[in-house]
Amino acid sequence: MRLFYSPPSPFVRTVMVALHETKLLDQVEIVSVIGTAVDPGTYPVSHNPIGKIPTLERADGPALYDSRVILRYLNELSGGQLYPAIPALWDTLTLEATGHGIMEAAVLIVYEARCREPSERSEAWVEAQWAKVTRALDALEARWIANLSAPPNAGHIAVGCALGYLDFRHTKREWRSARPALAAWYDHYSDRQSMQDTAPLAT
Repeated sequence: MRLFYSPPSPFVRTVMVALHETKLLDQVEIVSVIGTAVDPGTYPVSHNPIGKIPTLERADGPALYDSRVILRYLNELSGGQLYPAIPALWDTLTLEATGHGIMEAAVLIVYEARCREPSERSEAWVEAQWAKVTRALDALEARWIANLSAPPNAGHIAVGCALGYLDFRHTKREWRSARPALAAWYDHYSDRQSMQDTAPLAT
């Protein structure tokens, strides 16, 4: 298998964390690519028509894309460590979707600054994206701490990588002070070896 990869992407990081957690990392060749929202560059457009990463090339079928699809595939390969059985599955999938929603909004804020000319940028649009992040963080603090305290699964990976991306790209927007339980959970979760080994470097 080959994983098309860029270290700063929080979506890629979820797959990398999952590869560490499932002990499948040595079965995957990591292929570094470079691109942006407006220029795919070396992104694997021949494997993924959407032109995004992560994309996982398989020997026995077409490439898989969207990190959540890839995690489900890795879960099957590894014997089902990332997703619990029903009914707990629904909470895990909702946590995963919440983490991905945070990542999507946070990445769009970065794209607004990096991919648009200053005259084209909309501060109102940026703040609307951050409002999504804020609501999701508040929901995690108020409703989901007990689920985050359960044995680690795909929901934890998504939330952990989302919070890591906020620390990586949005340090000025301090998210911890009003959410002590979530901050404490993240400090503990980010000590996992899989998180330590996949932490992005400043670019």
